[in-house]
This record gives sequence, C-alpha cells and structure tokens, in this order.
Amino acid sequence: MQPYERSQLLERVERDGATVGVDIPDRLDVQGEELDLQSFVFEIKRRETIPSGERDRVDQAKRNLRRERVERVERIEEGDITFEEGEELASAIIGIDRALNALENLGPTNLEREQQAQELADRKRWLSFLKKALGEEDDASSRGGR
Repeated sequence: MQPYERSQLLERVERDGATVGVDIPDRLDVQGEELDLQSFVFEIKRRETIPSGERDRVDQAKRNLRRERVERVERIEEGDITFEEGEELASAIIGIDRALNALENLGPTNLEREQQAQELADRKRWLSFLKKALGEEDDASSRGGR
C-alpha cells in the first residue's frame, strides 16, 4: 500500500460523521470471538433499561470493540497490507464505531434517570433532616393535639 493510500484510509476512519448512513456489521470477529454484532446492538437498544447483569455484558462488549478498533487502526497504520485489505479494515472500523455510538447512547439516558432519582431521594432526606433539626415535625404533631 502506498503512503498516501494509508493516510487516506486513516483520515476516513477518523472523520467526524464517518458513521452516518453506515450499517452495523451483521457479524464481526472481535478479540478472536465471532460476534453477531448487529443483533446484539439491536437487542440491547430495544430495551428501555438495561438490567445490571446485562450492563456488565454491554460494558465488556464496548471494551472489546474499542480494543478491536485500536488493533485494526494499528494494522492500517503499520501493517504490511494491500489497499484492498486496508479498505476492508476501514469499513469494519467504521462499523465498529457505529456500534459503539449506538451502545454509548444507551448509557447516559439510564445514568441520567438514576442520577435524578438519587438527587430526589437526597432532597427528601435533607428536608426530613431539616424538619427534625428545626423541630417542625414535633411542632406539627403538638399543634394538632392542642
């Protein structure tokens, strides 16, 4: 592969918006294991929330996909490959990026909900503490008895 071809492929995989209109690969060899990537991503995305056991599985898949992406980029950067092999690697990298984008977009929504619920619980505990500290709970009960 010529140096300009290598640069062209690397620019392609790092370009913002490279994943627009790209499908997630049906199957992909990730860290030596064949993965039904598209069905995995769609199965996870279908759920409103991810159970904690599944979250571990999703987190592990994201780590493996990131590792696989780095390895494939390194093969384009440094490997003794043909331009056609480089194009296949670039297409796979963009597919991995598409899958990672889909899986990453799951996390913040659930984390935001969890954070909001936590903040609401914290506020309730704080108000309860303040009422006890200021004696408002005792006053309210004694006022009702007077």
